[in-house]
Amino acid sequence: MVVGKIVGSVVSTRKNERLTGSKFMIVEPIDKTAEKVGRLVAVDNVGAGIGEIVLVVTGSAARIGCGMETAPVDAAIVGIVDSENGLTEVD
Repeated sequence: MVVGKIVGSVVSTRKNERLTGSKFMIVEPIDKTAEKVGRLVAVDNVGAGIGEIVLVVTGSAARIGCGMETAPVDAAIVGIVDSENGLTEVD
């Protein structure tokens, strides 16, 4: 699991039919939680917004975590962090 900050969004009008209706956000991992992981695009079905700190799962856990087992999803936002005590903010 990765903790990151949402820094933007992606709009895609043409995509795999299993992704229709999905919202895509750009997540910048917070330093202490994801070494050598750059920004990633994650499916958001929890309603997160730009500037929020979120929990992201990757790999097959992403498809399961967002209820899209048959969709081509590799990263999904599964939670919005209310308190980030001890985490380093993204610059």
